[in-house]
Amino acid sequence: MKLAVFGATGRVGSQVVKLALEEGWEIVALVRDEEKAKQMIKGASLVVGDVTNPEDVKKTLSGCEMVFSGLSTDKTDTLSKAIPSMIKEMKKEGLTRIVTIGTAGILNSRYEKGKYRFQTSESKRKKTFAAEEHGKVYEHFSRSNLDWTIVCPTYLPDGEEQGNIRYEIDYLPIDGKKITVDDTARFAFECLRNSRFNQKRVGICY
Repeated sequence: MKLAVFGATGRVGSQVVKLALEEGWEIVALVRDEEKAKQMIKGASLVVGDVTNPEDVKKTLSGCEMVFSGLSTDKTDTLSKAIPSMIKEMKKEGLTRIVTIGTAGILNSRYEKGKYRFQTSESKRKKTFAAEEHGKVYEHFSRSNLDWTIVCPTYLPDGEEQGNIRYEIDYLPIDGKKITVDDTARFAFECLRNSRFNQKRVGICY
């Protein structure tokens, strides 16, 4: 399997790359900092560039079979700018399958119909910029005909796999408080490997 990866040096992205390499997959990662990437994701083929540049995205996708994005908002609108281009280039390359990491804030509110969690008291975060960016990503994918899955973890501390992951389509499981980076990466990788939750948001937690 040949996997294109965006956000490969992020917390979840680097762990997904590690899991894929352990399975013998070939990885092509678009990175900004080549030296950092060489240290963090040894074994991956690197494309040095910018995720908002369609040509760099195209180079990364070329010859791949699936796509993973662990891109974060990083307090900018890079995410919402990059995804439409990514969708467009995937279609050009004949790619359909992508798994991305979102946030529990863009899951449905359990108590206020028609709203995202971040728009209600269910979310404890006072700042909503990141959730708004991820919401735009979800809306872009919803309008596409791609085979997408958005994995939506709640509070995401560093940590090893613990297992016993609870999940629910379009909602955060009741009383979900946290899930580690490594378990989030494992769940996302299994979505890629088993082609699960097609065109769905999936809330995950312990």
